[in-house]
Amino acid sequence: MAEKSKDAEKTWATLCHLASFAGYIFPFGNIIGPLILWLIKKEEMPLVDREGKKSLNFQISISVYFVIAFLLVFVIIGFVLLFAIMIFDLIVVIMAAIKTNKGEDYHYPLSIQFLK
Repeated sequence: MAEKSKDAEKTWATLCHLASFAGYIFPFGNIIGPLILWLIKKEEMPLVDREGKKSLNFQISISVYFVIAFLLVFVIIGFVLLFAIMIFDLIVVIMAAIKTNKGEDYHYPLSIQFLK
């Protein structure tokens, strides 16, 4: 029974990372998706609490970087930065989801710690 519980916890923690892809469907979905999952399970699953915070911190950071890149569109370099941020976000979230699902610890690069 404990093994099923641990697997469920890893699954929910992995979903916290993958829920950020909702941002490709609707505005601020990259923050709202992980936030909802984190709020639902943070009290009963410590791994979800930890990974949900990591996901939220990274997605808030990415949103800040995205706004800065958007402002730089007016000096042309912003287009390249927007594309680079999207690719970076995609790759890093997949890496975090895979590591979390394996039970390994993963720290997002360039993540600002908003939630502790």
